[in-house]
Amino acid sequence: MSMFLLDVALTRLIRRGTLTLTEANGRQHRYGTATPGWPDLGLVLHDRRVPGRIALHPSLGFAECYMDGRLDVTGGDIMDFVGFVRANNAWDSGRHLDAPGLLGRLRLALVGRINRINARAASLRNVAHHYDIDDRLYDLFLDPNRQYSCAYWADGVTTLEQAQIAKMNHIAAKLLLTPDHKVLDIGCGWGGLAIHLHKVTGAKVHGISLSQPQIAYARAWAAREGVDHAVTFSLTDFRDVEGTFDRIVSVGMFEHVGTRNFPAYFRTIHNRLTPDGIALVHTIGRAAPPAVTDDFTRKYIFPGGYIPSLSETVTAIEPCRLMIADCEVLRRHYAPTLRAWYARCVEQRARIVELFDERFYRMWLFYLAGAATSFEHASLVNFQLQLVRNRDAVPITRDYVLAGETRLANAGAPPCDYAAAITPRSRSASDR
Repeated sequence: MSMFLLDVALTRLIRRGTLTLTEANGRQHRYGTATPGWPDLGLVLHDRRVPGRIALHPSLGFAECYMDGRLDVTGGDIMDFVGFVRANNAWDSGRHLDAPGLLGRLRLALVGRINRINARAASLRNVAHHYDIDDRLYDLFLDPNRQYSCAYWADGVTTLEQAQIAKMNHIAAKLLLTPDHKVLDIGCGWGGLAIHLHKVTGAKVHGISLSQPQIAYARAWAAREGVDHAVTFSLTDFRDVEGTFDRIVSVGMFEHVGTRNFPAYFRTIHNRLTPDGIALVHTIGRAAPPAVTDDFTRKYIFPGGYIPSLSETVTAIEPCRLMIADCEVLRRHYAPTLRAWYARCVEQRARIVELFDERFYRMWLFYLAGAATSFEHASLVNFQLQLVRNRDAVPITRDYVLAGETRLANAGAPPCDYAAAITPRSRSASDR
């Protein structure tokens, strides 16, 4: 019966390209139709119980069987296989994998209600689960600035290092930073963005995180760079921040807030932002209606994590007297970022297995493959929301963003020149 259910599922899922499934007893099944440009892959099951595990819990069961070495992909790797399945069931086709049936929606709704609470104690545990693992892992696949978020693949950008610097400069330009500004970085990670913003604009930055190892790393990094007088960090919940800031930036943190805390998050931004201040929230988001995180990601990667839709994000922003001055949707930028991380992890397989084990290595590859292909074929995108209290806090056109990025691309330009290049012009009454 289990093999019958798996057979039915694969017949429905695979239409273009071909997949040959080999059972543990050697029996083979072929799915799909040979199509130019589409792959011919194989899936080998090493254990007769694998079909039952996948039938019981499709996404989580498949992931765990792959992690345990109970199945393997031939003719390609796990990135090829996950991308192959997702491409056959792309979001815009209406057949996408993230659309569960009635029973699935009921179960996800229940799970989502429980996991979205994300209370303070749970927030600490959830952050530690992902970010407090052996720190040496991140050095193996991240760029030197330790940017663990979507890069910005502008024209002419070809490397991960360039793309992450372009991302930070893009944010700096949108924030219209000057040396006089005081910046709050909510969810500062290891401090790379905070240090970069100070170096290229002269602004003073304070970063907060719930990860003790990240804060320790960030403080040590700022001290080594000789900028710890202007770039500081603290182990602080965003709800406990005091004082006001000219600018607020939050990259890759909103996904960990939980829907119950969306109002508190945006109230904090409003209350901590000066009247003429600017905030920039960079987050993974859904182009689709609200849903919940898949079983695999919730169990192994980001417990308590939640990817918001734009509709529910805007609903939380509106009561907080914050105006969305700009909304940029980075549709594909995360896919090449994740693929670059994936390729580096494959290159560092021996070291990752040495630090952890083979199961962790396969888990990490599955996570990166699933994420990359979700940005290519599913409903995931990145949102950059620029928020203001005063509608005149930013210029009335977006020309200043390109001007700021262009200035920052000139590594020799001092902060004061950069600030002068992007300062909003005086507005006449007719502009307002």
